[in-house]
Amino acid sequence: MKQARKRVDVNLPELDALLDQARHEPLSDPDYLKLKTALHALAGLAAPARNTEKTNAVMGESGNAPETTNKDDQQQPSKPGHGRNGAAAFSGAEQVKVSHAKLKSGDRCPECEKGKVYLQKEPKPLVRVIGQAPLAATVYELERLRCNGCGQVFTAEEPEGIGSDKYDETTAAMIAQLKYGSGVPFYRLEKLEHNLGIPLPAATQWEIVEEAAEVIKPAQEELIRQAAQGEVLHNDDTSMRVLRLAREPSDKRTGVFTSGIVATGQGHKIALYFTGRQHAGENLADVLKQRAAELGPPIQFRCATRFRAMCRSYRRVWRF
Repeated sequence: MKQARKRVDVNLPELDALLDQARHEPLSDPDYLKLKTALHALAGLAAPARNTEKTNAVMGESGNAPETTNKDDQQQPSKPGHGRNGAAAFSGAEQVKVSHAKLKSGDRCPECEKGKVYLQKEPKPLVRVIGQAPLAATVYELERLRCNGCGQVFTAEEPEGIGSDKYDETTAAMIAQLKYGSGVPFYRLEKLEHNLGIPLPAATQWEIVEEAAEVIKPAQEELIRQAAQGEVLHNDDTSMRVLRLAREPSDKRTGVFTSGIVATGQGHKIALYFTGRQHAGENLADVLKQRAAELGPPIQFRCATRFRAMCRSYRRVWRF
């Protein structure tokens, strides 16, 4: 009767620790058994399957044995980070590495006082979520000293790295993302920041975004060119209130429109928005002027219901 093999559980971090330990001192008997068992198991998995005499007798020399599937192989590994406490779900969170206060890799184990502790590949995640304002402000109080004899005032130097602009690039990016990416109007953001003790008028927000728009204008022009090459184009427009719009003296139009054009093709979608005196058809014609000559005419959809659904998918608020 064959003697049943004793099961020894091993994992990769333990094997890594054993290999690191073997570089400094001889392995103990339990560690040697773990390493030997892992190597034999790996060799057994890598060895090709052999046909036994019993299988050939049942299936024949040219017969094929029925394929068996391991249940463990059928199970797909679950994606880490699911749930409320999954650390992998917070891909955009700040990562802070915390070292052990008393131990470092290679120190003697304080529990058994025989082995040594080694750094594990996977740290223990600890997630803490805090709330903060979309735009935060920092007030630097520069100390000033005045001479009582000559009246000269000496002011402390500005801290390094704070820049010279009151509103930096991240401010413009966040305001534009909230307004045009998440549909938060300027006046709502103004009220929110006011409640948090940070004054940010709607007019100031517009000036910040308008200045930043000139910087990224080449990116907008490239998006228009890329959208012109799309295979399918959806377009529609809605009325828009504009406080002041420069018009030509001969222009008899009185309406103002916001046109939306969504171009799909080559596995991606591009959404364009135009606000002005032109309606959706005229804006689409301007976009198609940049279409490559070797491409055929695109497929056009002008459906308000479907277009509103696509606009909602881009988290854009429309008033049709």
